[in-house]
Formats: sequence, structure tokens, C-alpha cells
Amino acid sequence: MEFITTLFKGQAYLKQIITLTTDFGDQDHYVGSMKGVILRINAGVIIVDITHKIQRHDILKAAFTVCGFYPYFPDDAIHVVVVDPGVGSGRRPIVVETEHGVFVGPDNGVFTLVMDNCDKFNVYEVTNDDYMLKNVSNTFHGRDIFTPVAAHISSGIEPKELGNPIEDPFKLRIKQPVVSDTEIIGNVIYTDSFGNLITNVHSNLVAGFSKVKVGDNIVDTVAKSYNNVAKGELLAIIGSTGFLEIAVNQGSAADIIKDNEIRVIK
Repeated sequence: MEFITTLFKGQAYLKQIITLTTDFGDQDHYVGSMKGVILRINAGVIIVDITHKIQRHDILKAAFTVCGFYPYFPDDAIHVVVVDPGVGSGRRPIVVETEHGVFVGPDNGVFTLVMDNCDKFNVYEVTNDDYMLKNVSNTFHGRDIFTPVAAHISSGIEPKELGNPIEDPFKLRIKQPVVSDTEIIGNVIYTDSFGNLITNVHSNLVAGFSKVKVGDNIVDTVAKSYNNVAKGELLAIIGSTGFLEIAVNQGSAADIIKDNEIRVIK
């Protein structure tokens, strides 16, 4: 990794980006204490809050969120993700080292899409307590393990120094679309804050298909923009993530559509 050195109170620190994604919300001390841990280890780090409003315990939503932002960061950025309903159990703390960033968090599937999208990656179980806080709680590994590990990596520690490599990281079973000559059967996997329903049907599958059916609703074409239909009307569109979305122009598809399955037909 390449670092830029900066000075803080006469000491040299390594300039690095650490992002934070959690389900902690913004009303408690949790996020602030994680930032404090990072800054005590590397006061020159740049901390970027992605979101702290992932739906509580929603690992799939966190996995999709991470997949949506990490490609747009520098390749040496460090991404801490703490959506961890199994904290304190036997699930492992891990670091995933890729060509497009380092990811720190629980081994509960939250990095499934990262690993699926990267040709090469290494996964290490964090066992070296030299890089954790002295007293690790059973309820707050975000503060006691994940952020100190990320801060030490930002200071030059290599992921391989944190513990042994593992070959069996846990991965979510994300349903894949079923494709035939006449239709694609897909599923809604994510609902964003606008009420857009993001499916598991990638844009590279849609060519040659013209209609989308969701429950009793049929959309006659895949629109190029939201205003291709009148305000309040349902539409299908390829979203910024590259996946087919069901949306409503200036409205919420989630308020209208309750079906999880979609069909793209000719």
C-alpha cells in the first residue's frame, strides 16, 4: 500500500482512508467510540461515514451497500463493516484483502458480494490480540476488534500479521435469477430509501427482453430515466448499481409492490 505521511503534534502519521458502515444509528455513543479508537492509533487517518442506518441485523442489505460504494474509493482504502447479530458468538472476526481495498468485519456473509466481485482475495481470521483493544467485550467488537485492526492496517500493518489465512469464509446464499429463452425470473434483494426495488437481475441479462411483470403489474419497457413515465407511474430501469430496478416516478415502488418475485419477459 502507498501512504502519504502527515504530521500531527510533531509526530508522523500515515494518511489513509477508513470507511465505516454499521447498523448502529446516530443516537448513541457507538460510532463515536469507534472513531476515537481509530484516531488514538492513527490520528492522521481520514474517516468516512458511509451509513449507520443499515436496517438492524440486515446482513444482506449491508453486503449490498458495501458492494455499491467500495469500487469508487481508492484501492488502498480500508472498509469497516459492522452489522453483526452474532457478536460474541463463535463467528470469526476477519480481514478480506483484495486489489480494490481491505475489508474488516465479522465472518457472517457481509463481504459475500465483495468476494464474488473480486478475482483474487485473501481472507485472514483476526487472532493476534496485539492489534485489538486490551479488554475485548462480548457485545462491541466494532470498537474492540474491527476498528483497532483497521487503524493498525492504516498505520502499515499487513493483514497477514493479524492471523492465519482461512479458506472457508462464510458466504450468504444469494438467490440467482433463472434465465430461459423466454423469460428471466428474478427477485428483489434490496429496497433503497426512495422505495426503489433493486433486483438480482443484472443489466447484461436484460438485452432482448422488453417487459417486466411484478405481481399483477406489467411494465411495457425498461425506461432510460425516471421521467420516461408520468409522475406516480410504475417503471423498470437499470439503476446505478447495474441491476434492474422497479421504481415509481417521484414515488415509492415499495408502497405499491409487495411481491418479491419479478419476471422479465419478451
